[in-house]
Amino acid sequence: MKSLFDDLCTGLQQAIDYERGTGKAKTRTLMIAPVKKYSNDEIKAIRNRAGMTQTVFANYMGVSKKTVEAWELGRTHLTGPAYRLLDILES
Repeated sequence: MKSLFDDLCTGLQQAIDYERGTGKAKTRTLMIAPVKKYSNDEIKAIRNRAGMTQTVFANYMGVSKKTVEAWELGRTHLTGPAYRLLDILES
């Protein structure tokens, strides 16, 4: 198994070769899925499937219990990062 040092040396040598025109650069294309929007009923269902109380769910999401209550009642809506975190929890 290669060590971190060996990996770093290999990467550095590849960068040097590329800069000198004697090597190829590796590229990677990543596709980022659009943020899925969840309704207040879906938020509550995800929380229940995860077996979390509103308090535990609020701690998981990094918000207050009142915020979770507002989401589940449809008074306020999640922001992009919260939708992403909810998507991770759902999967």
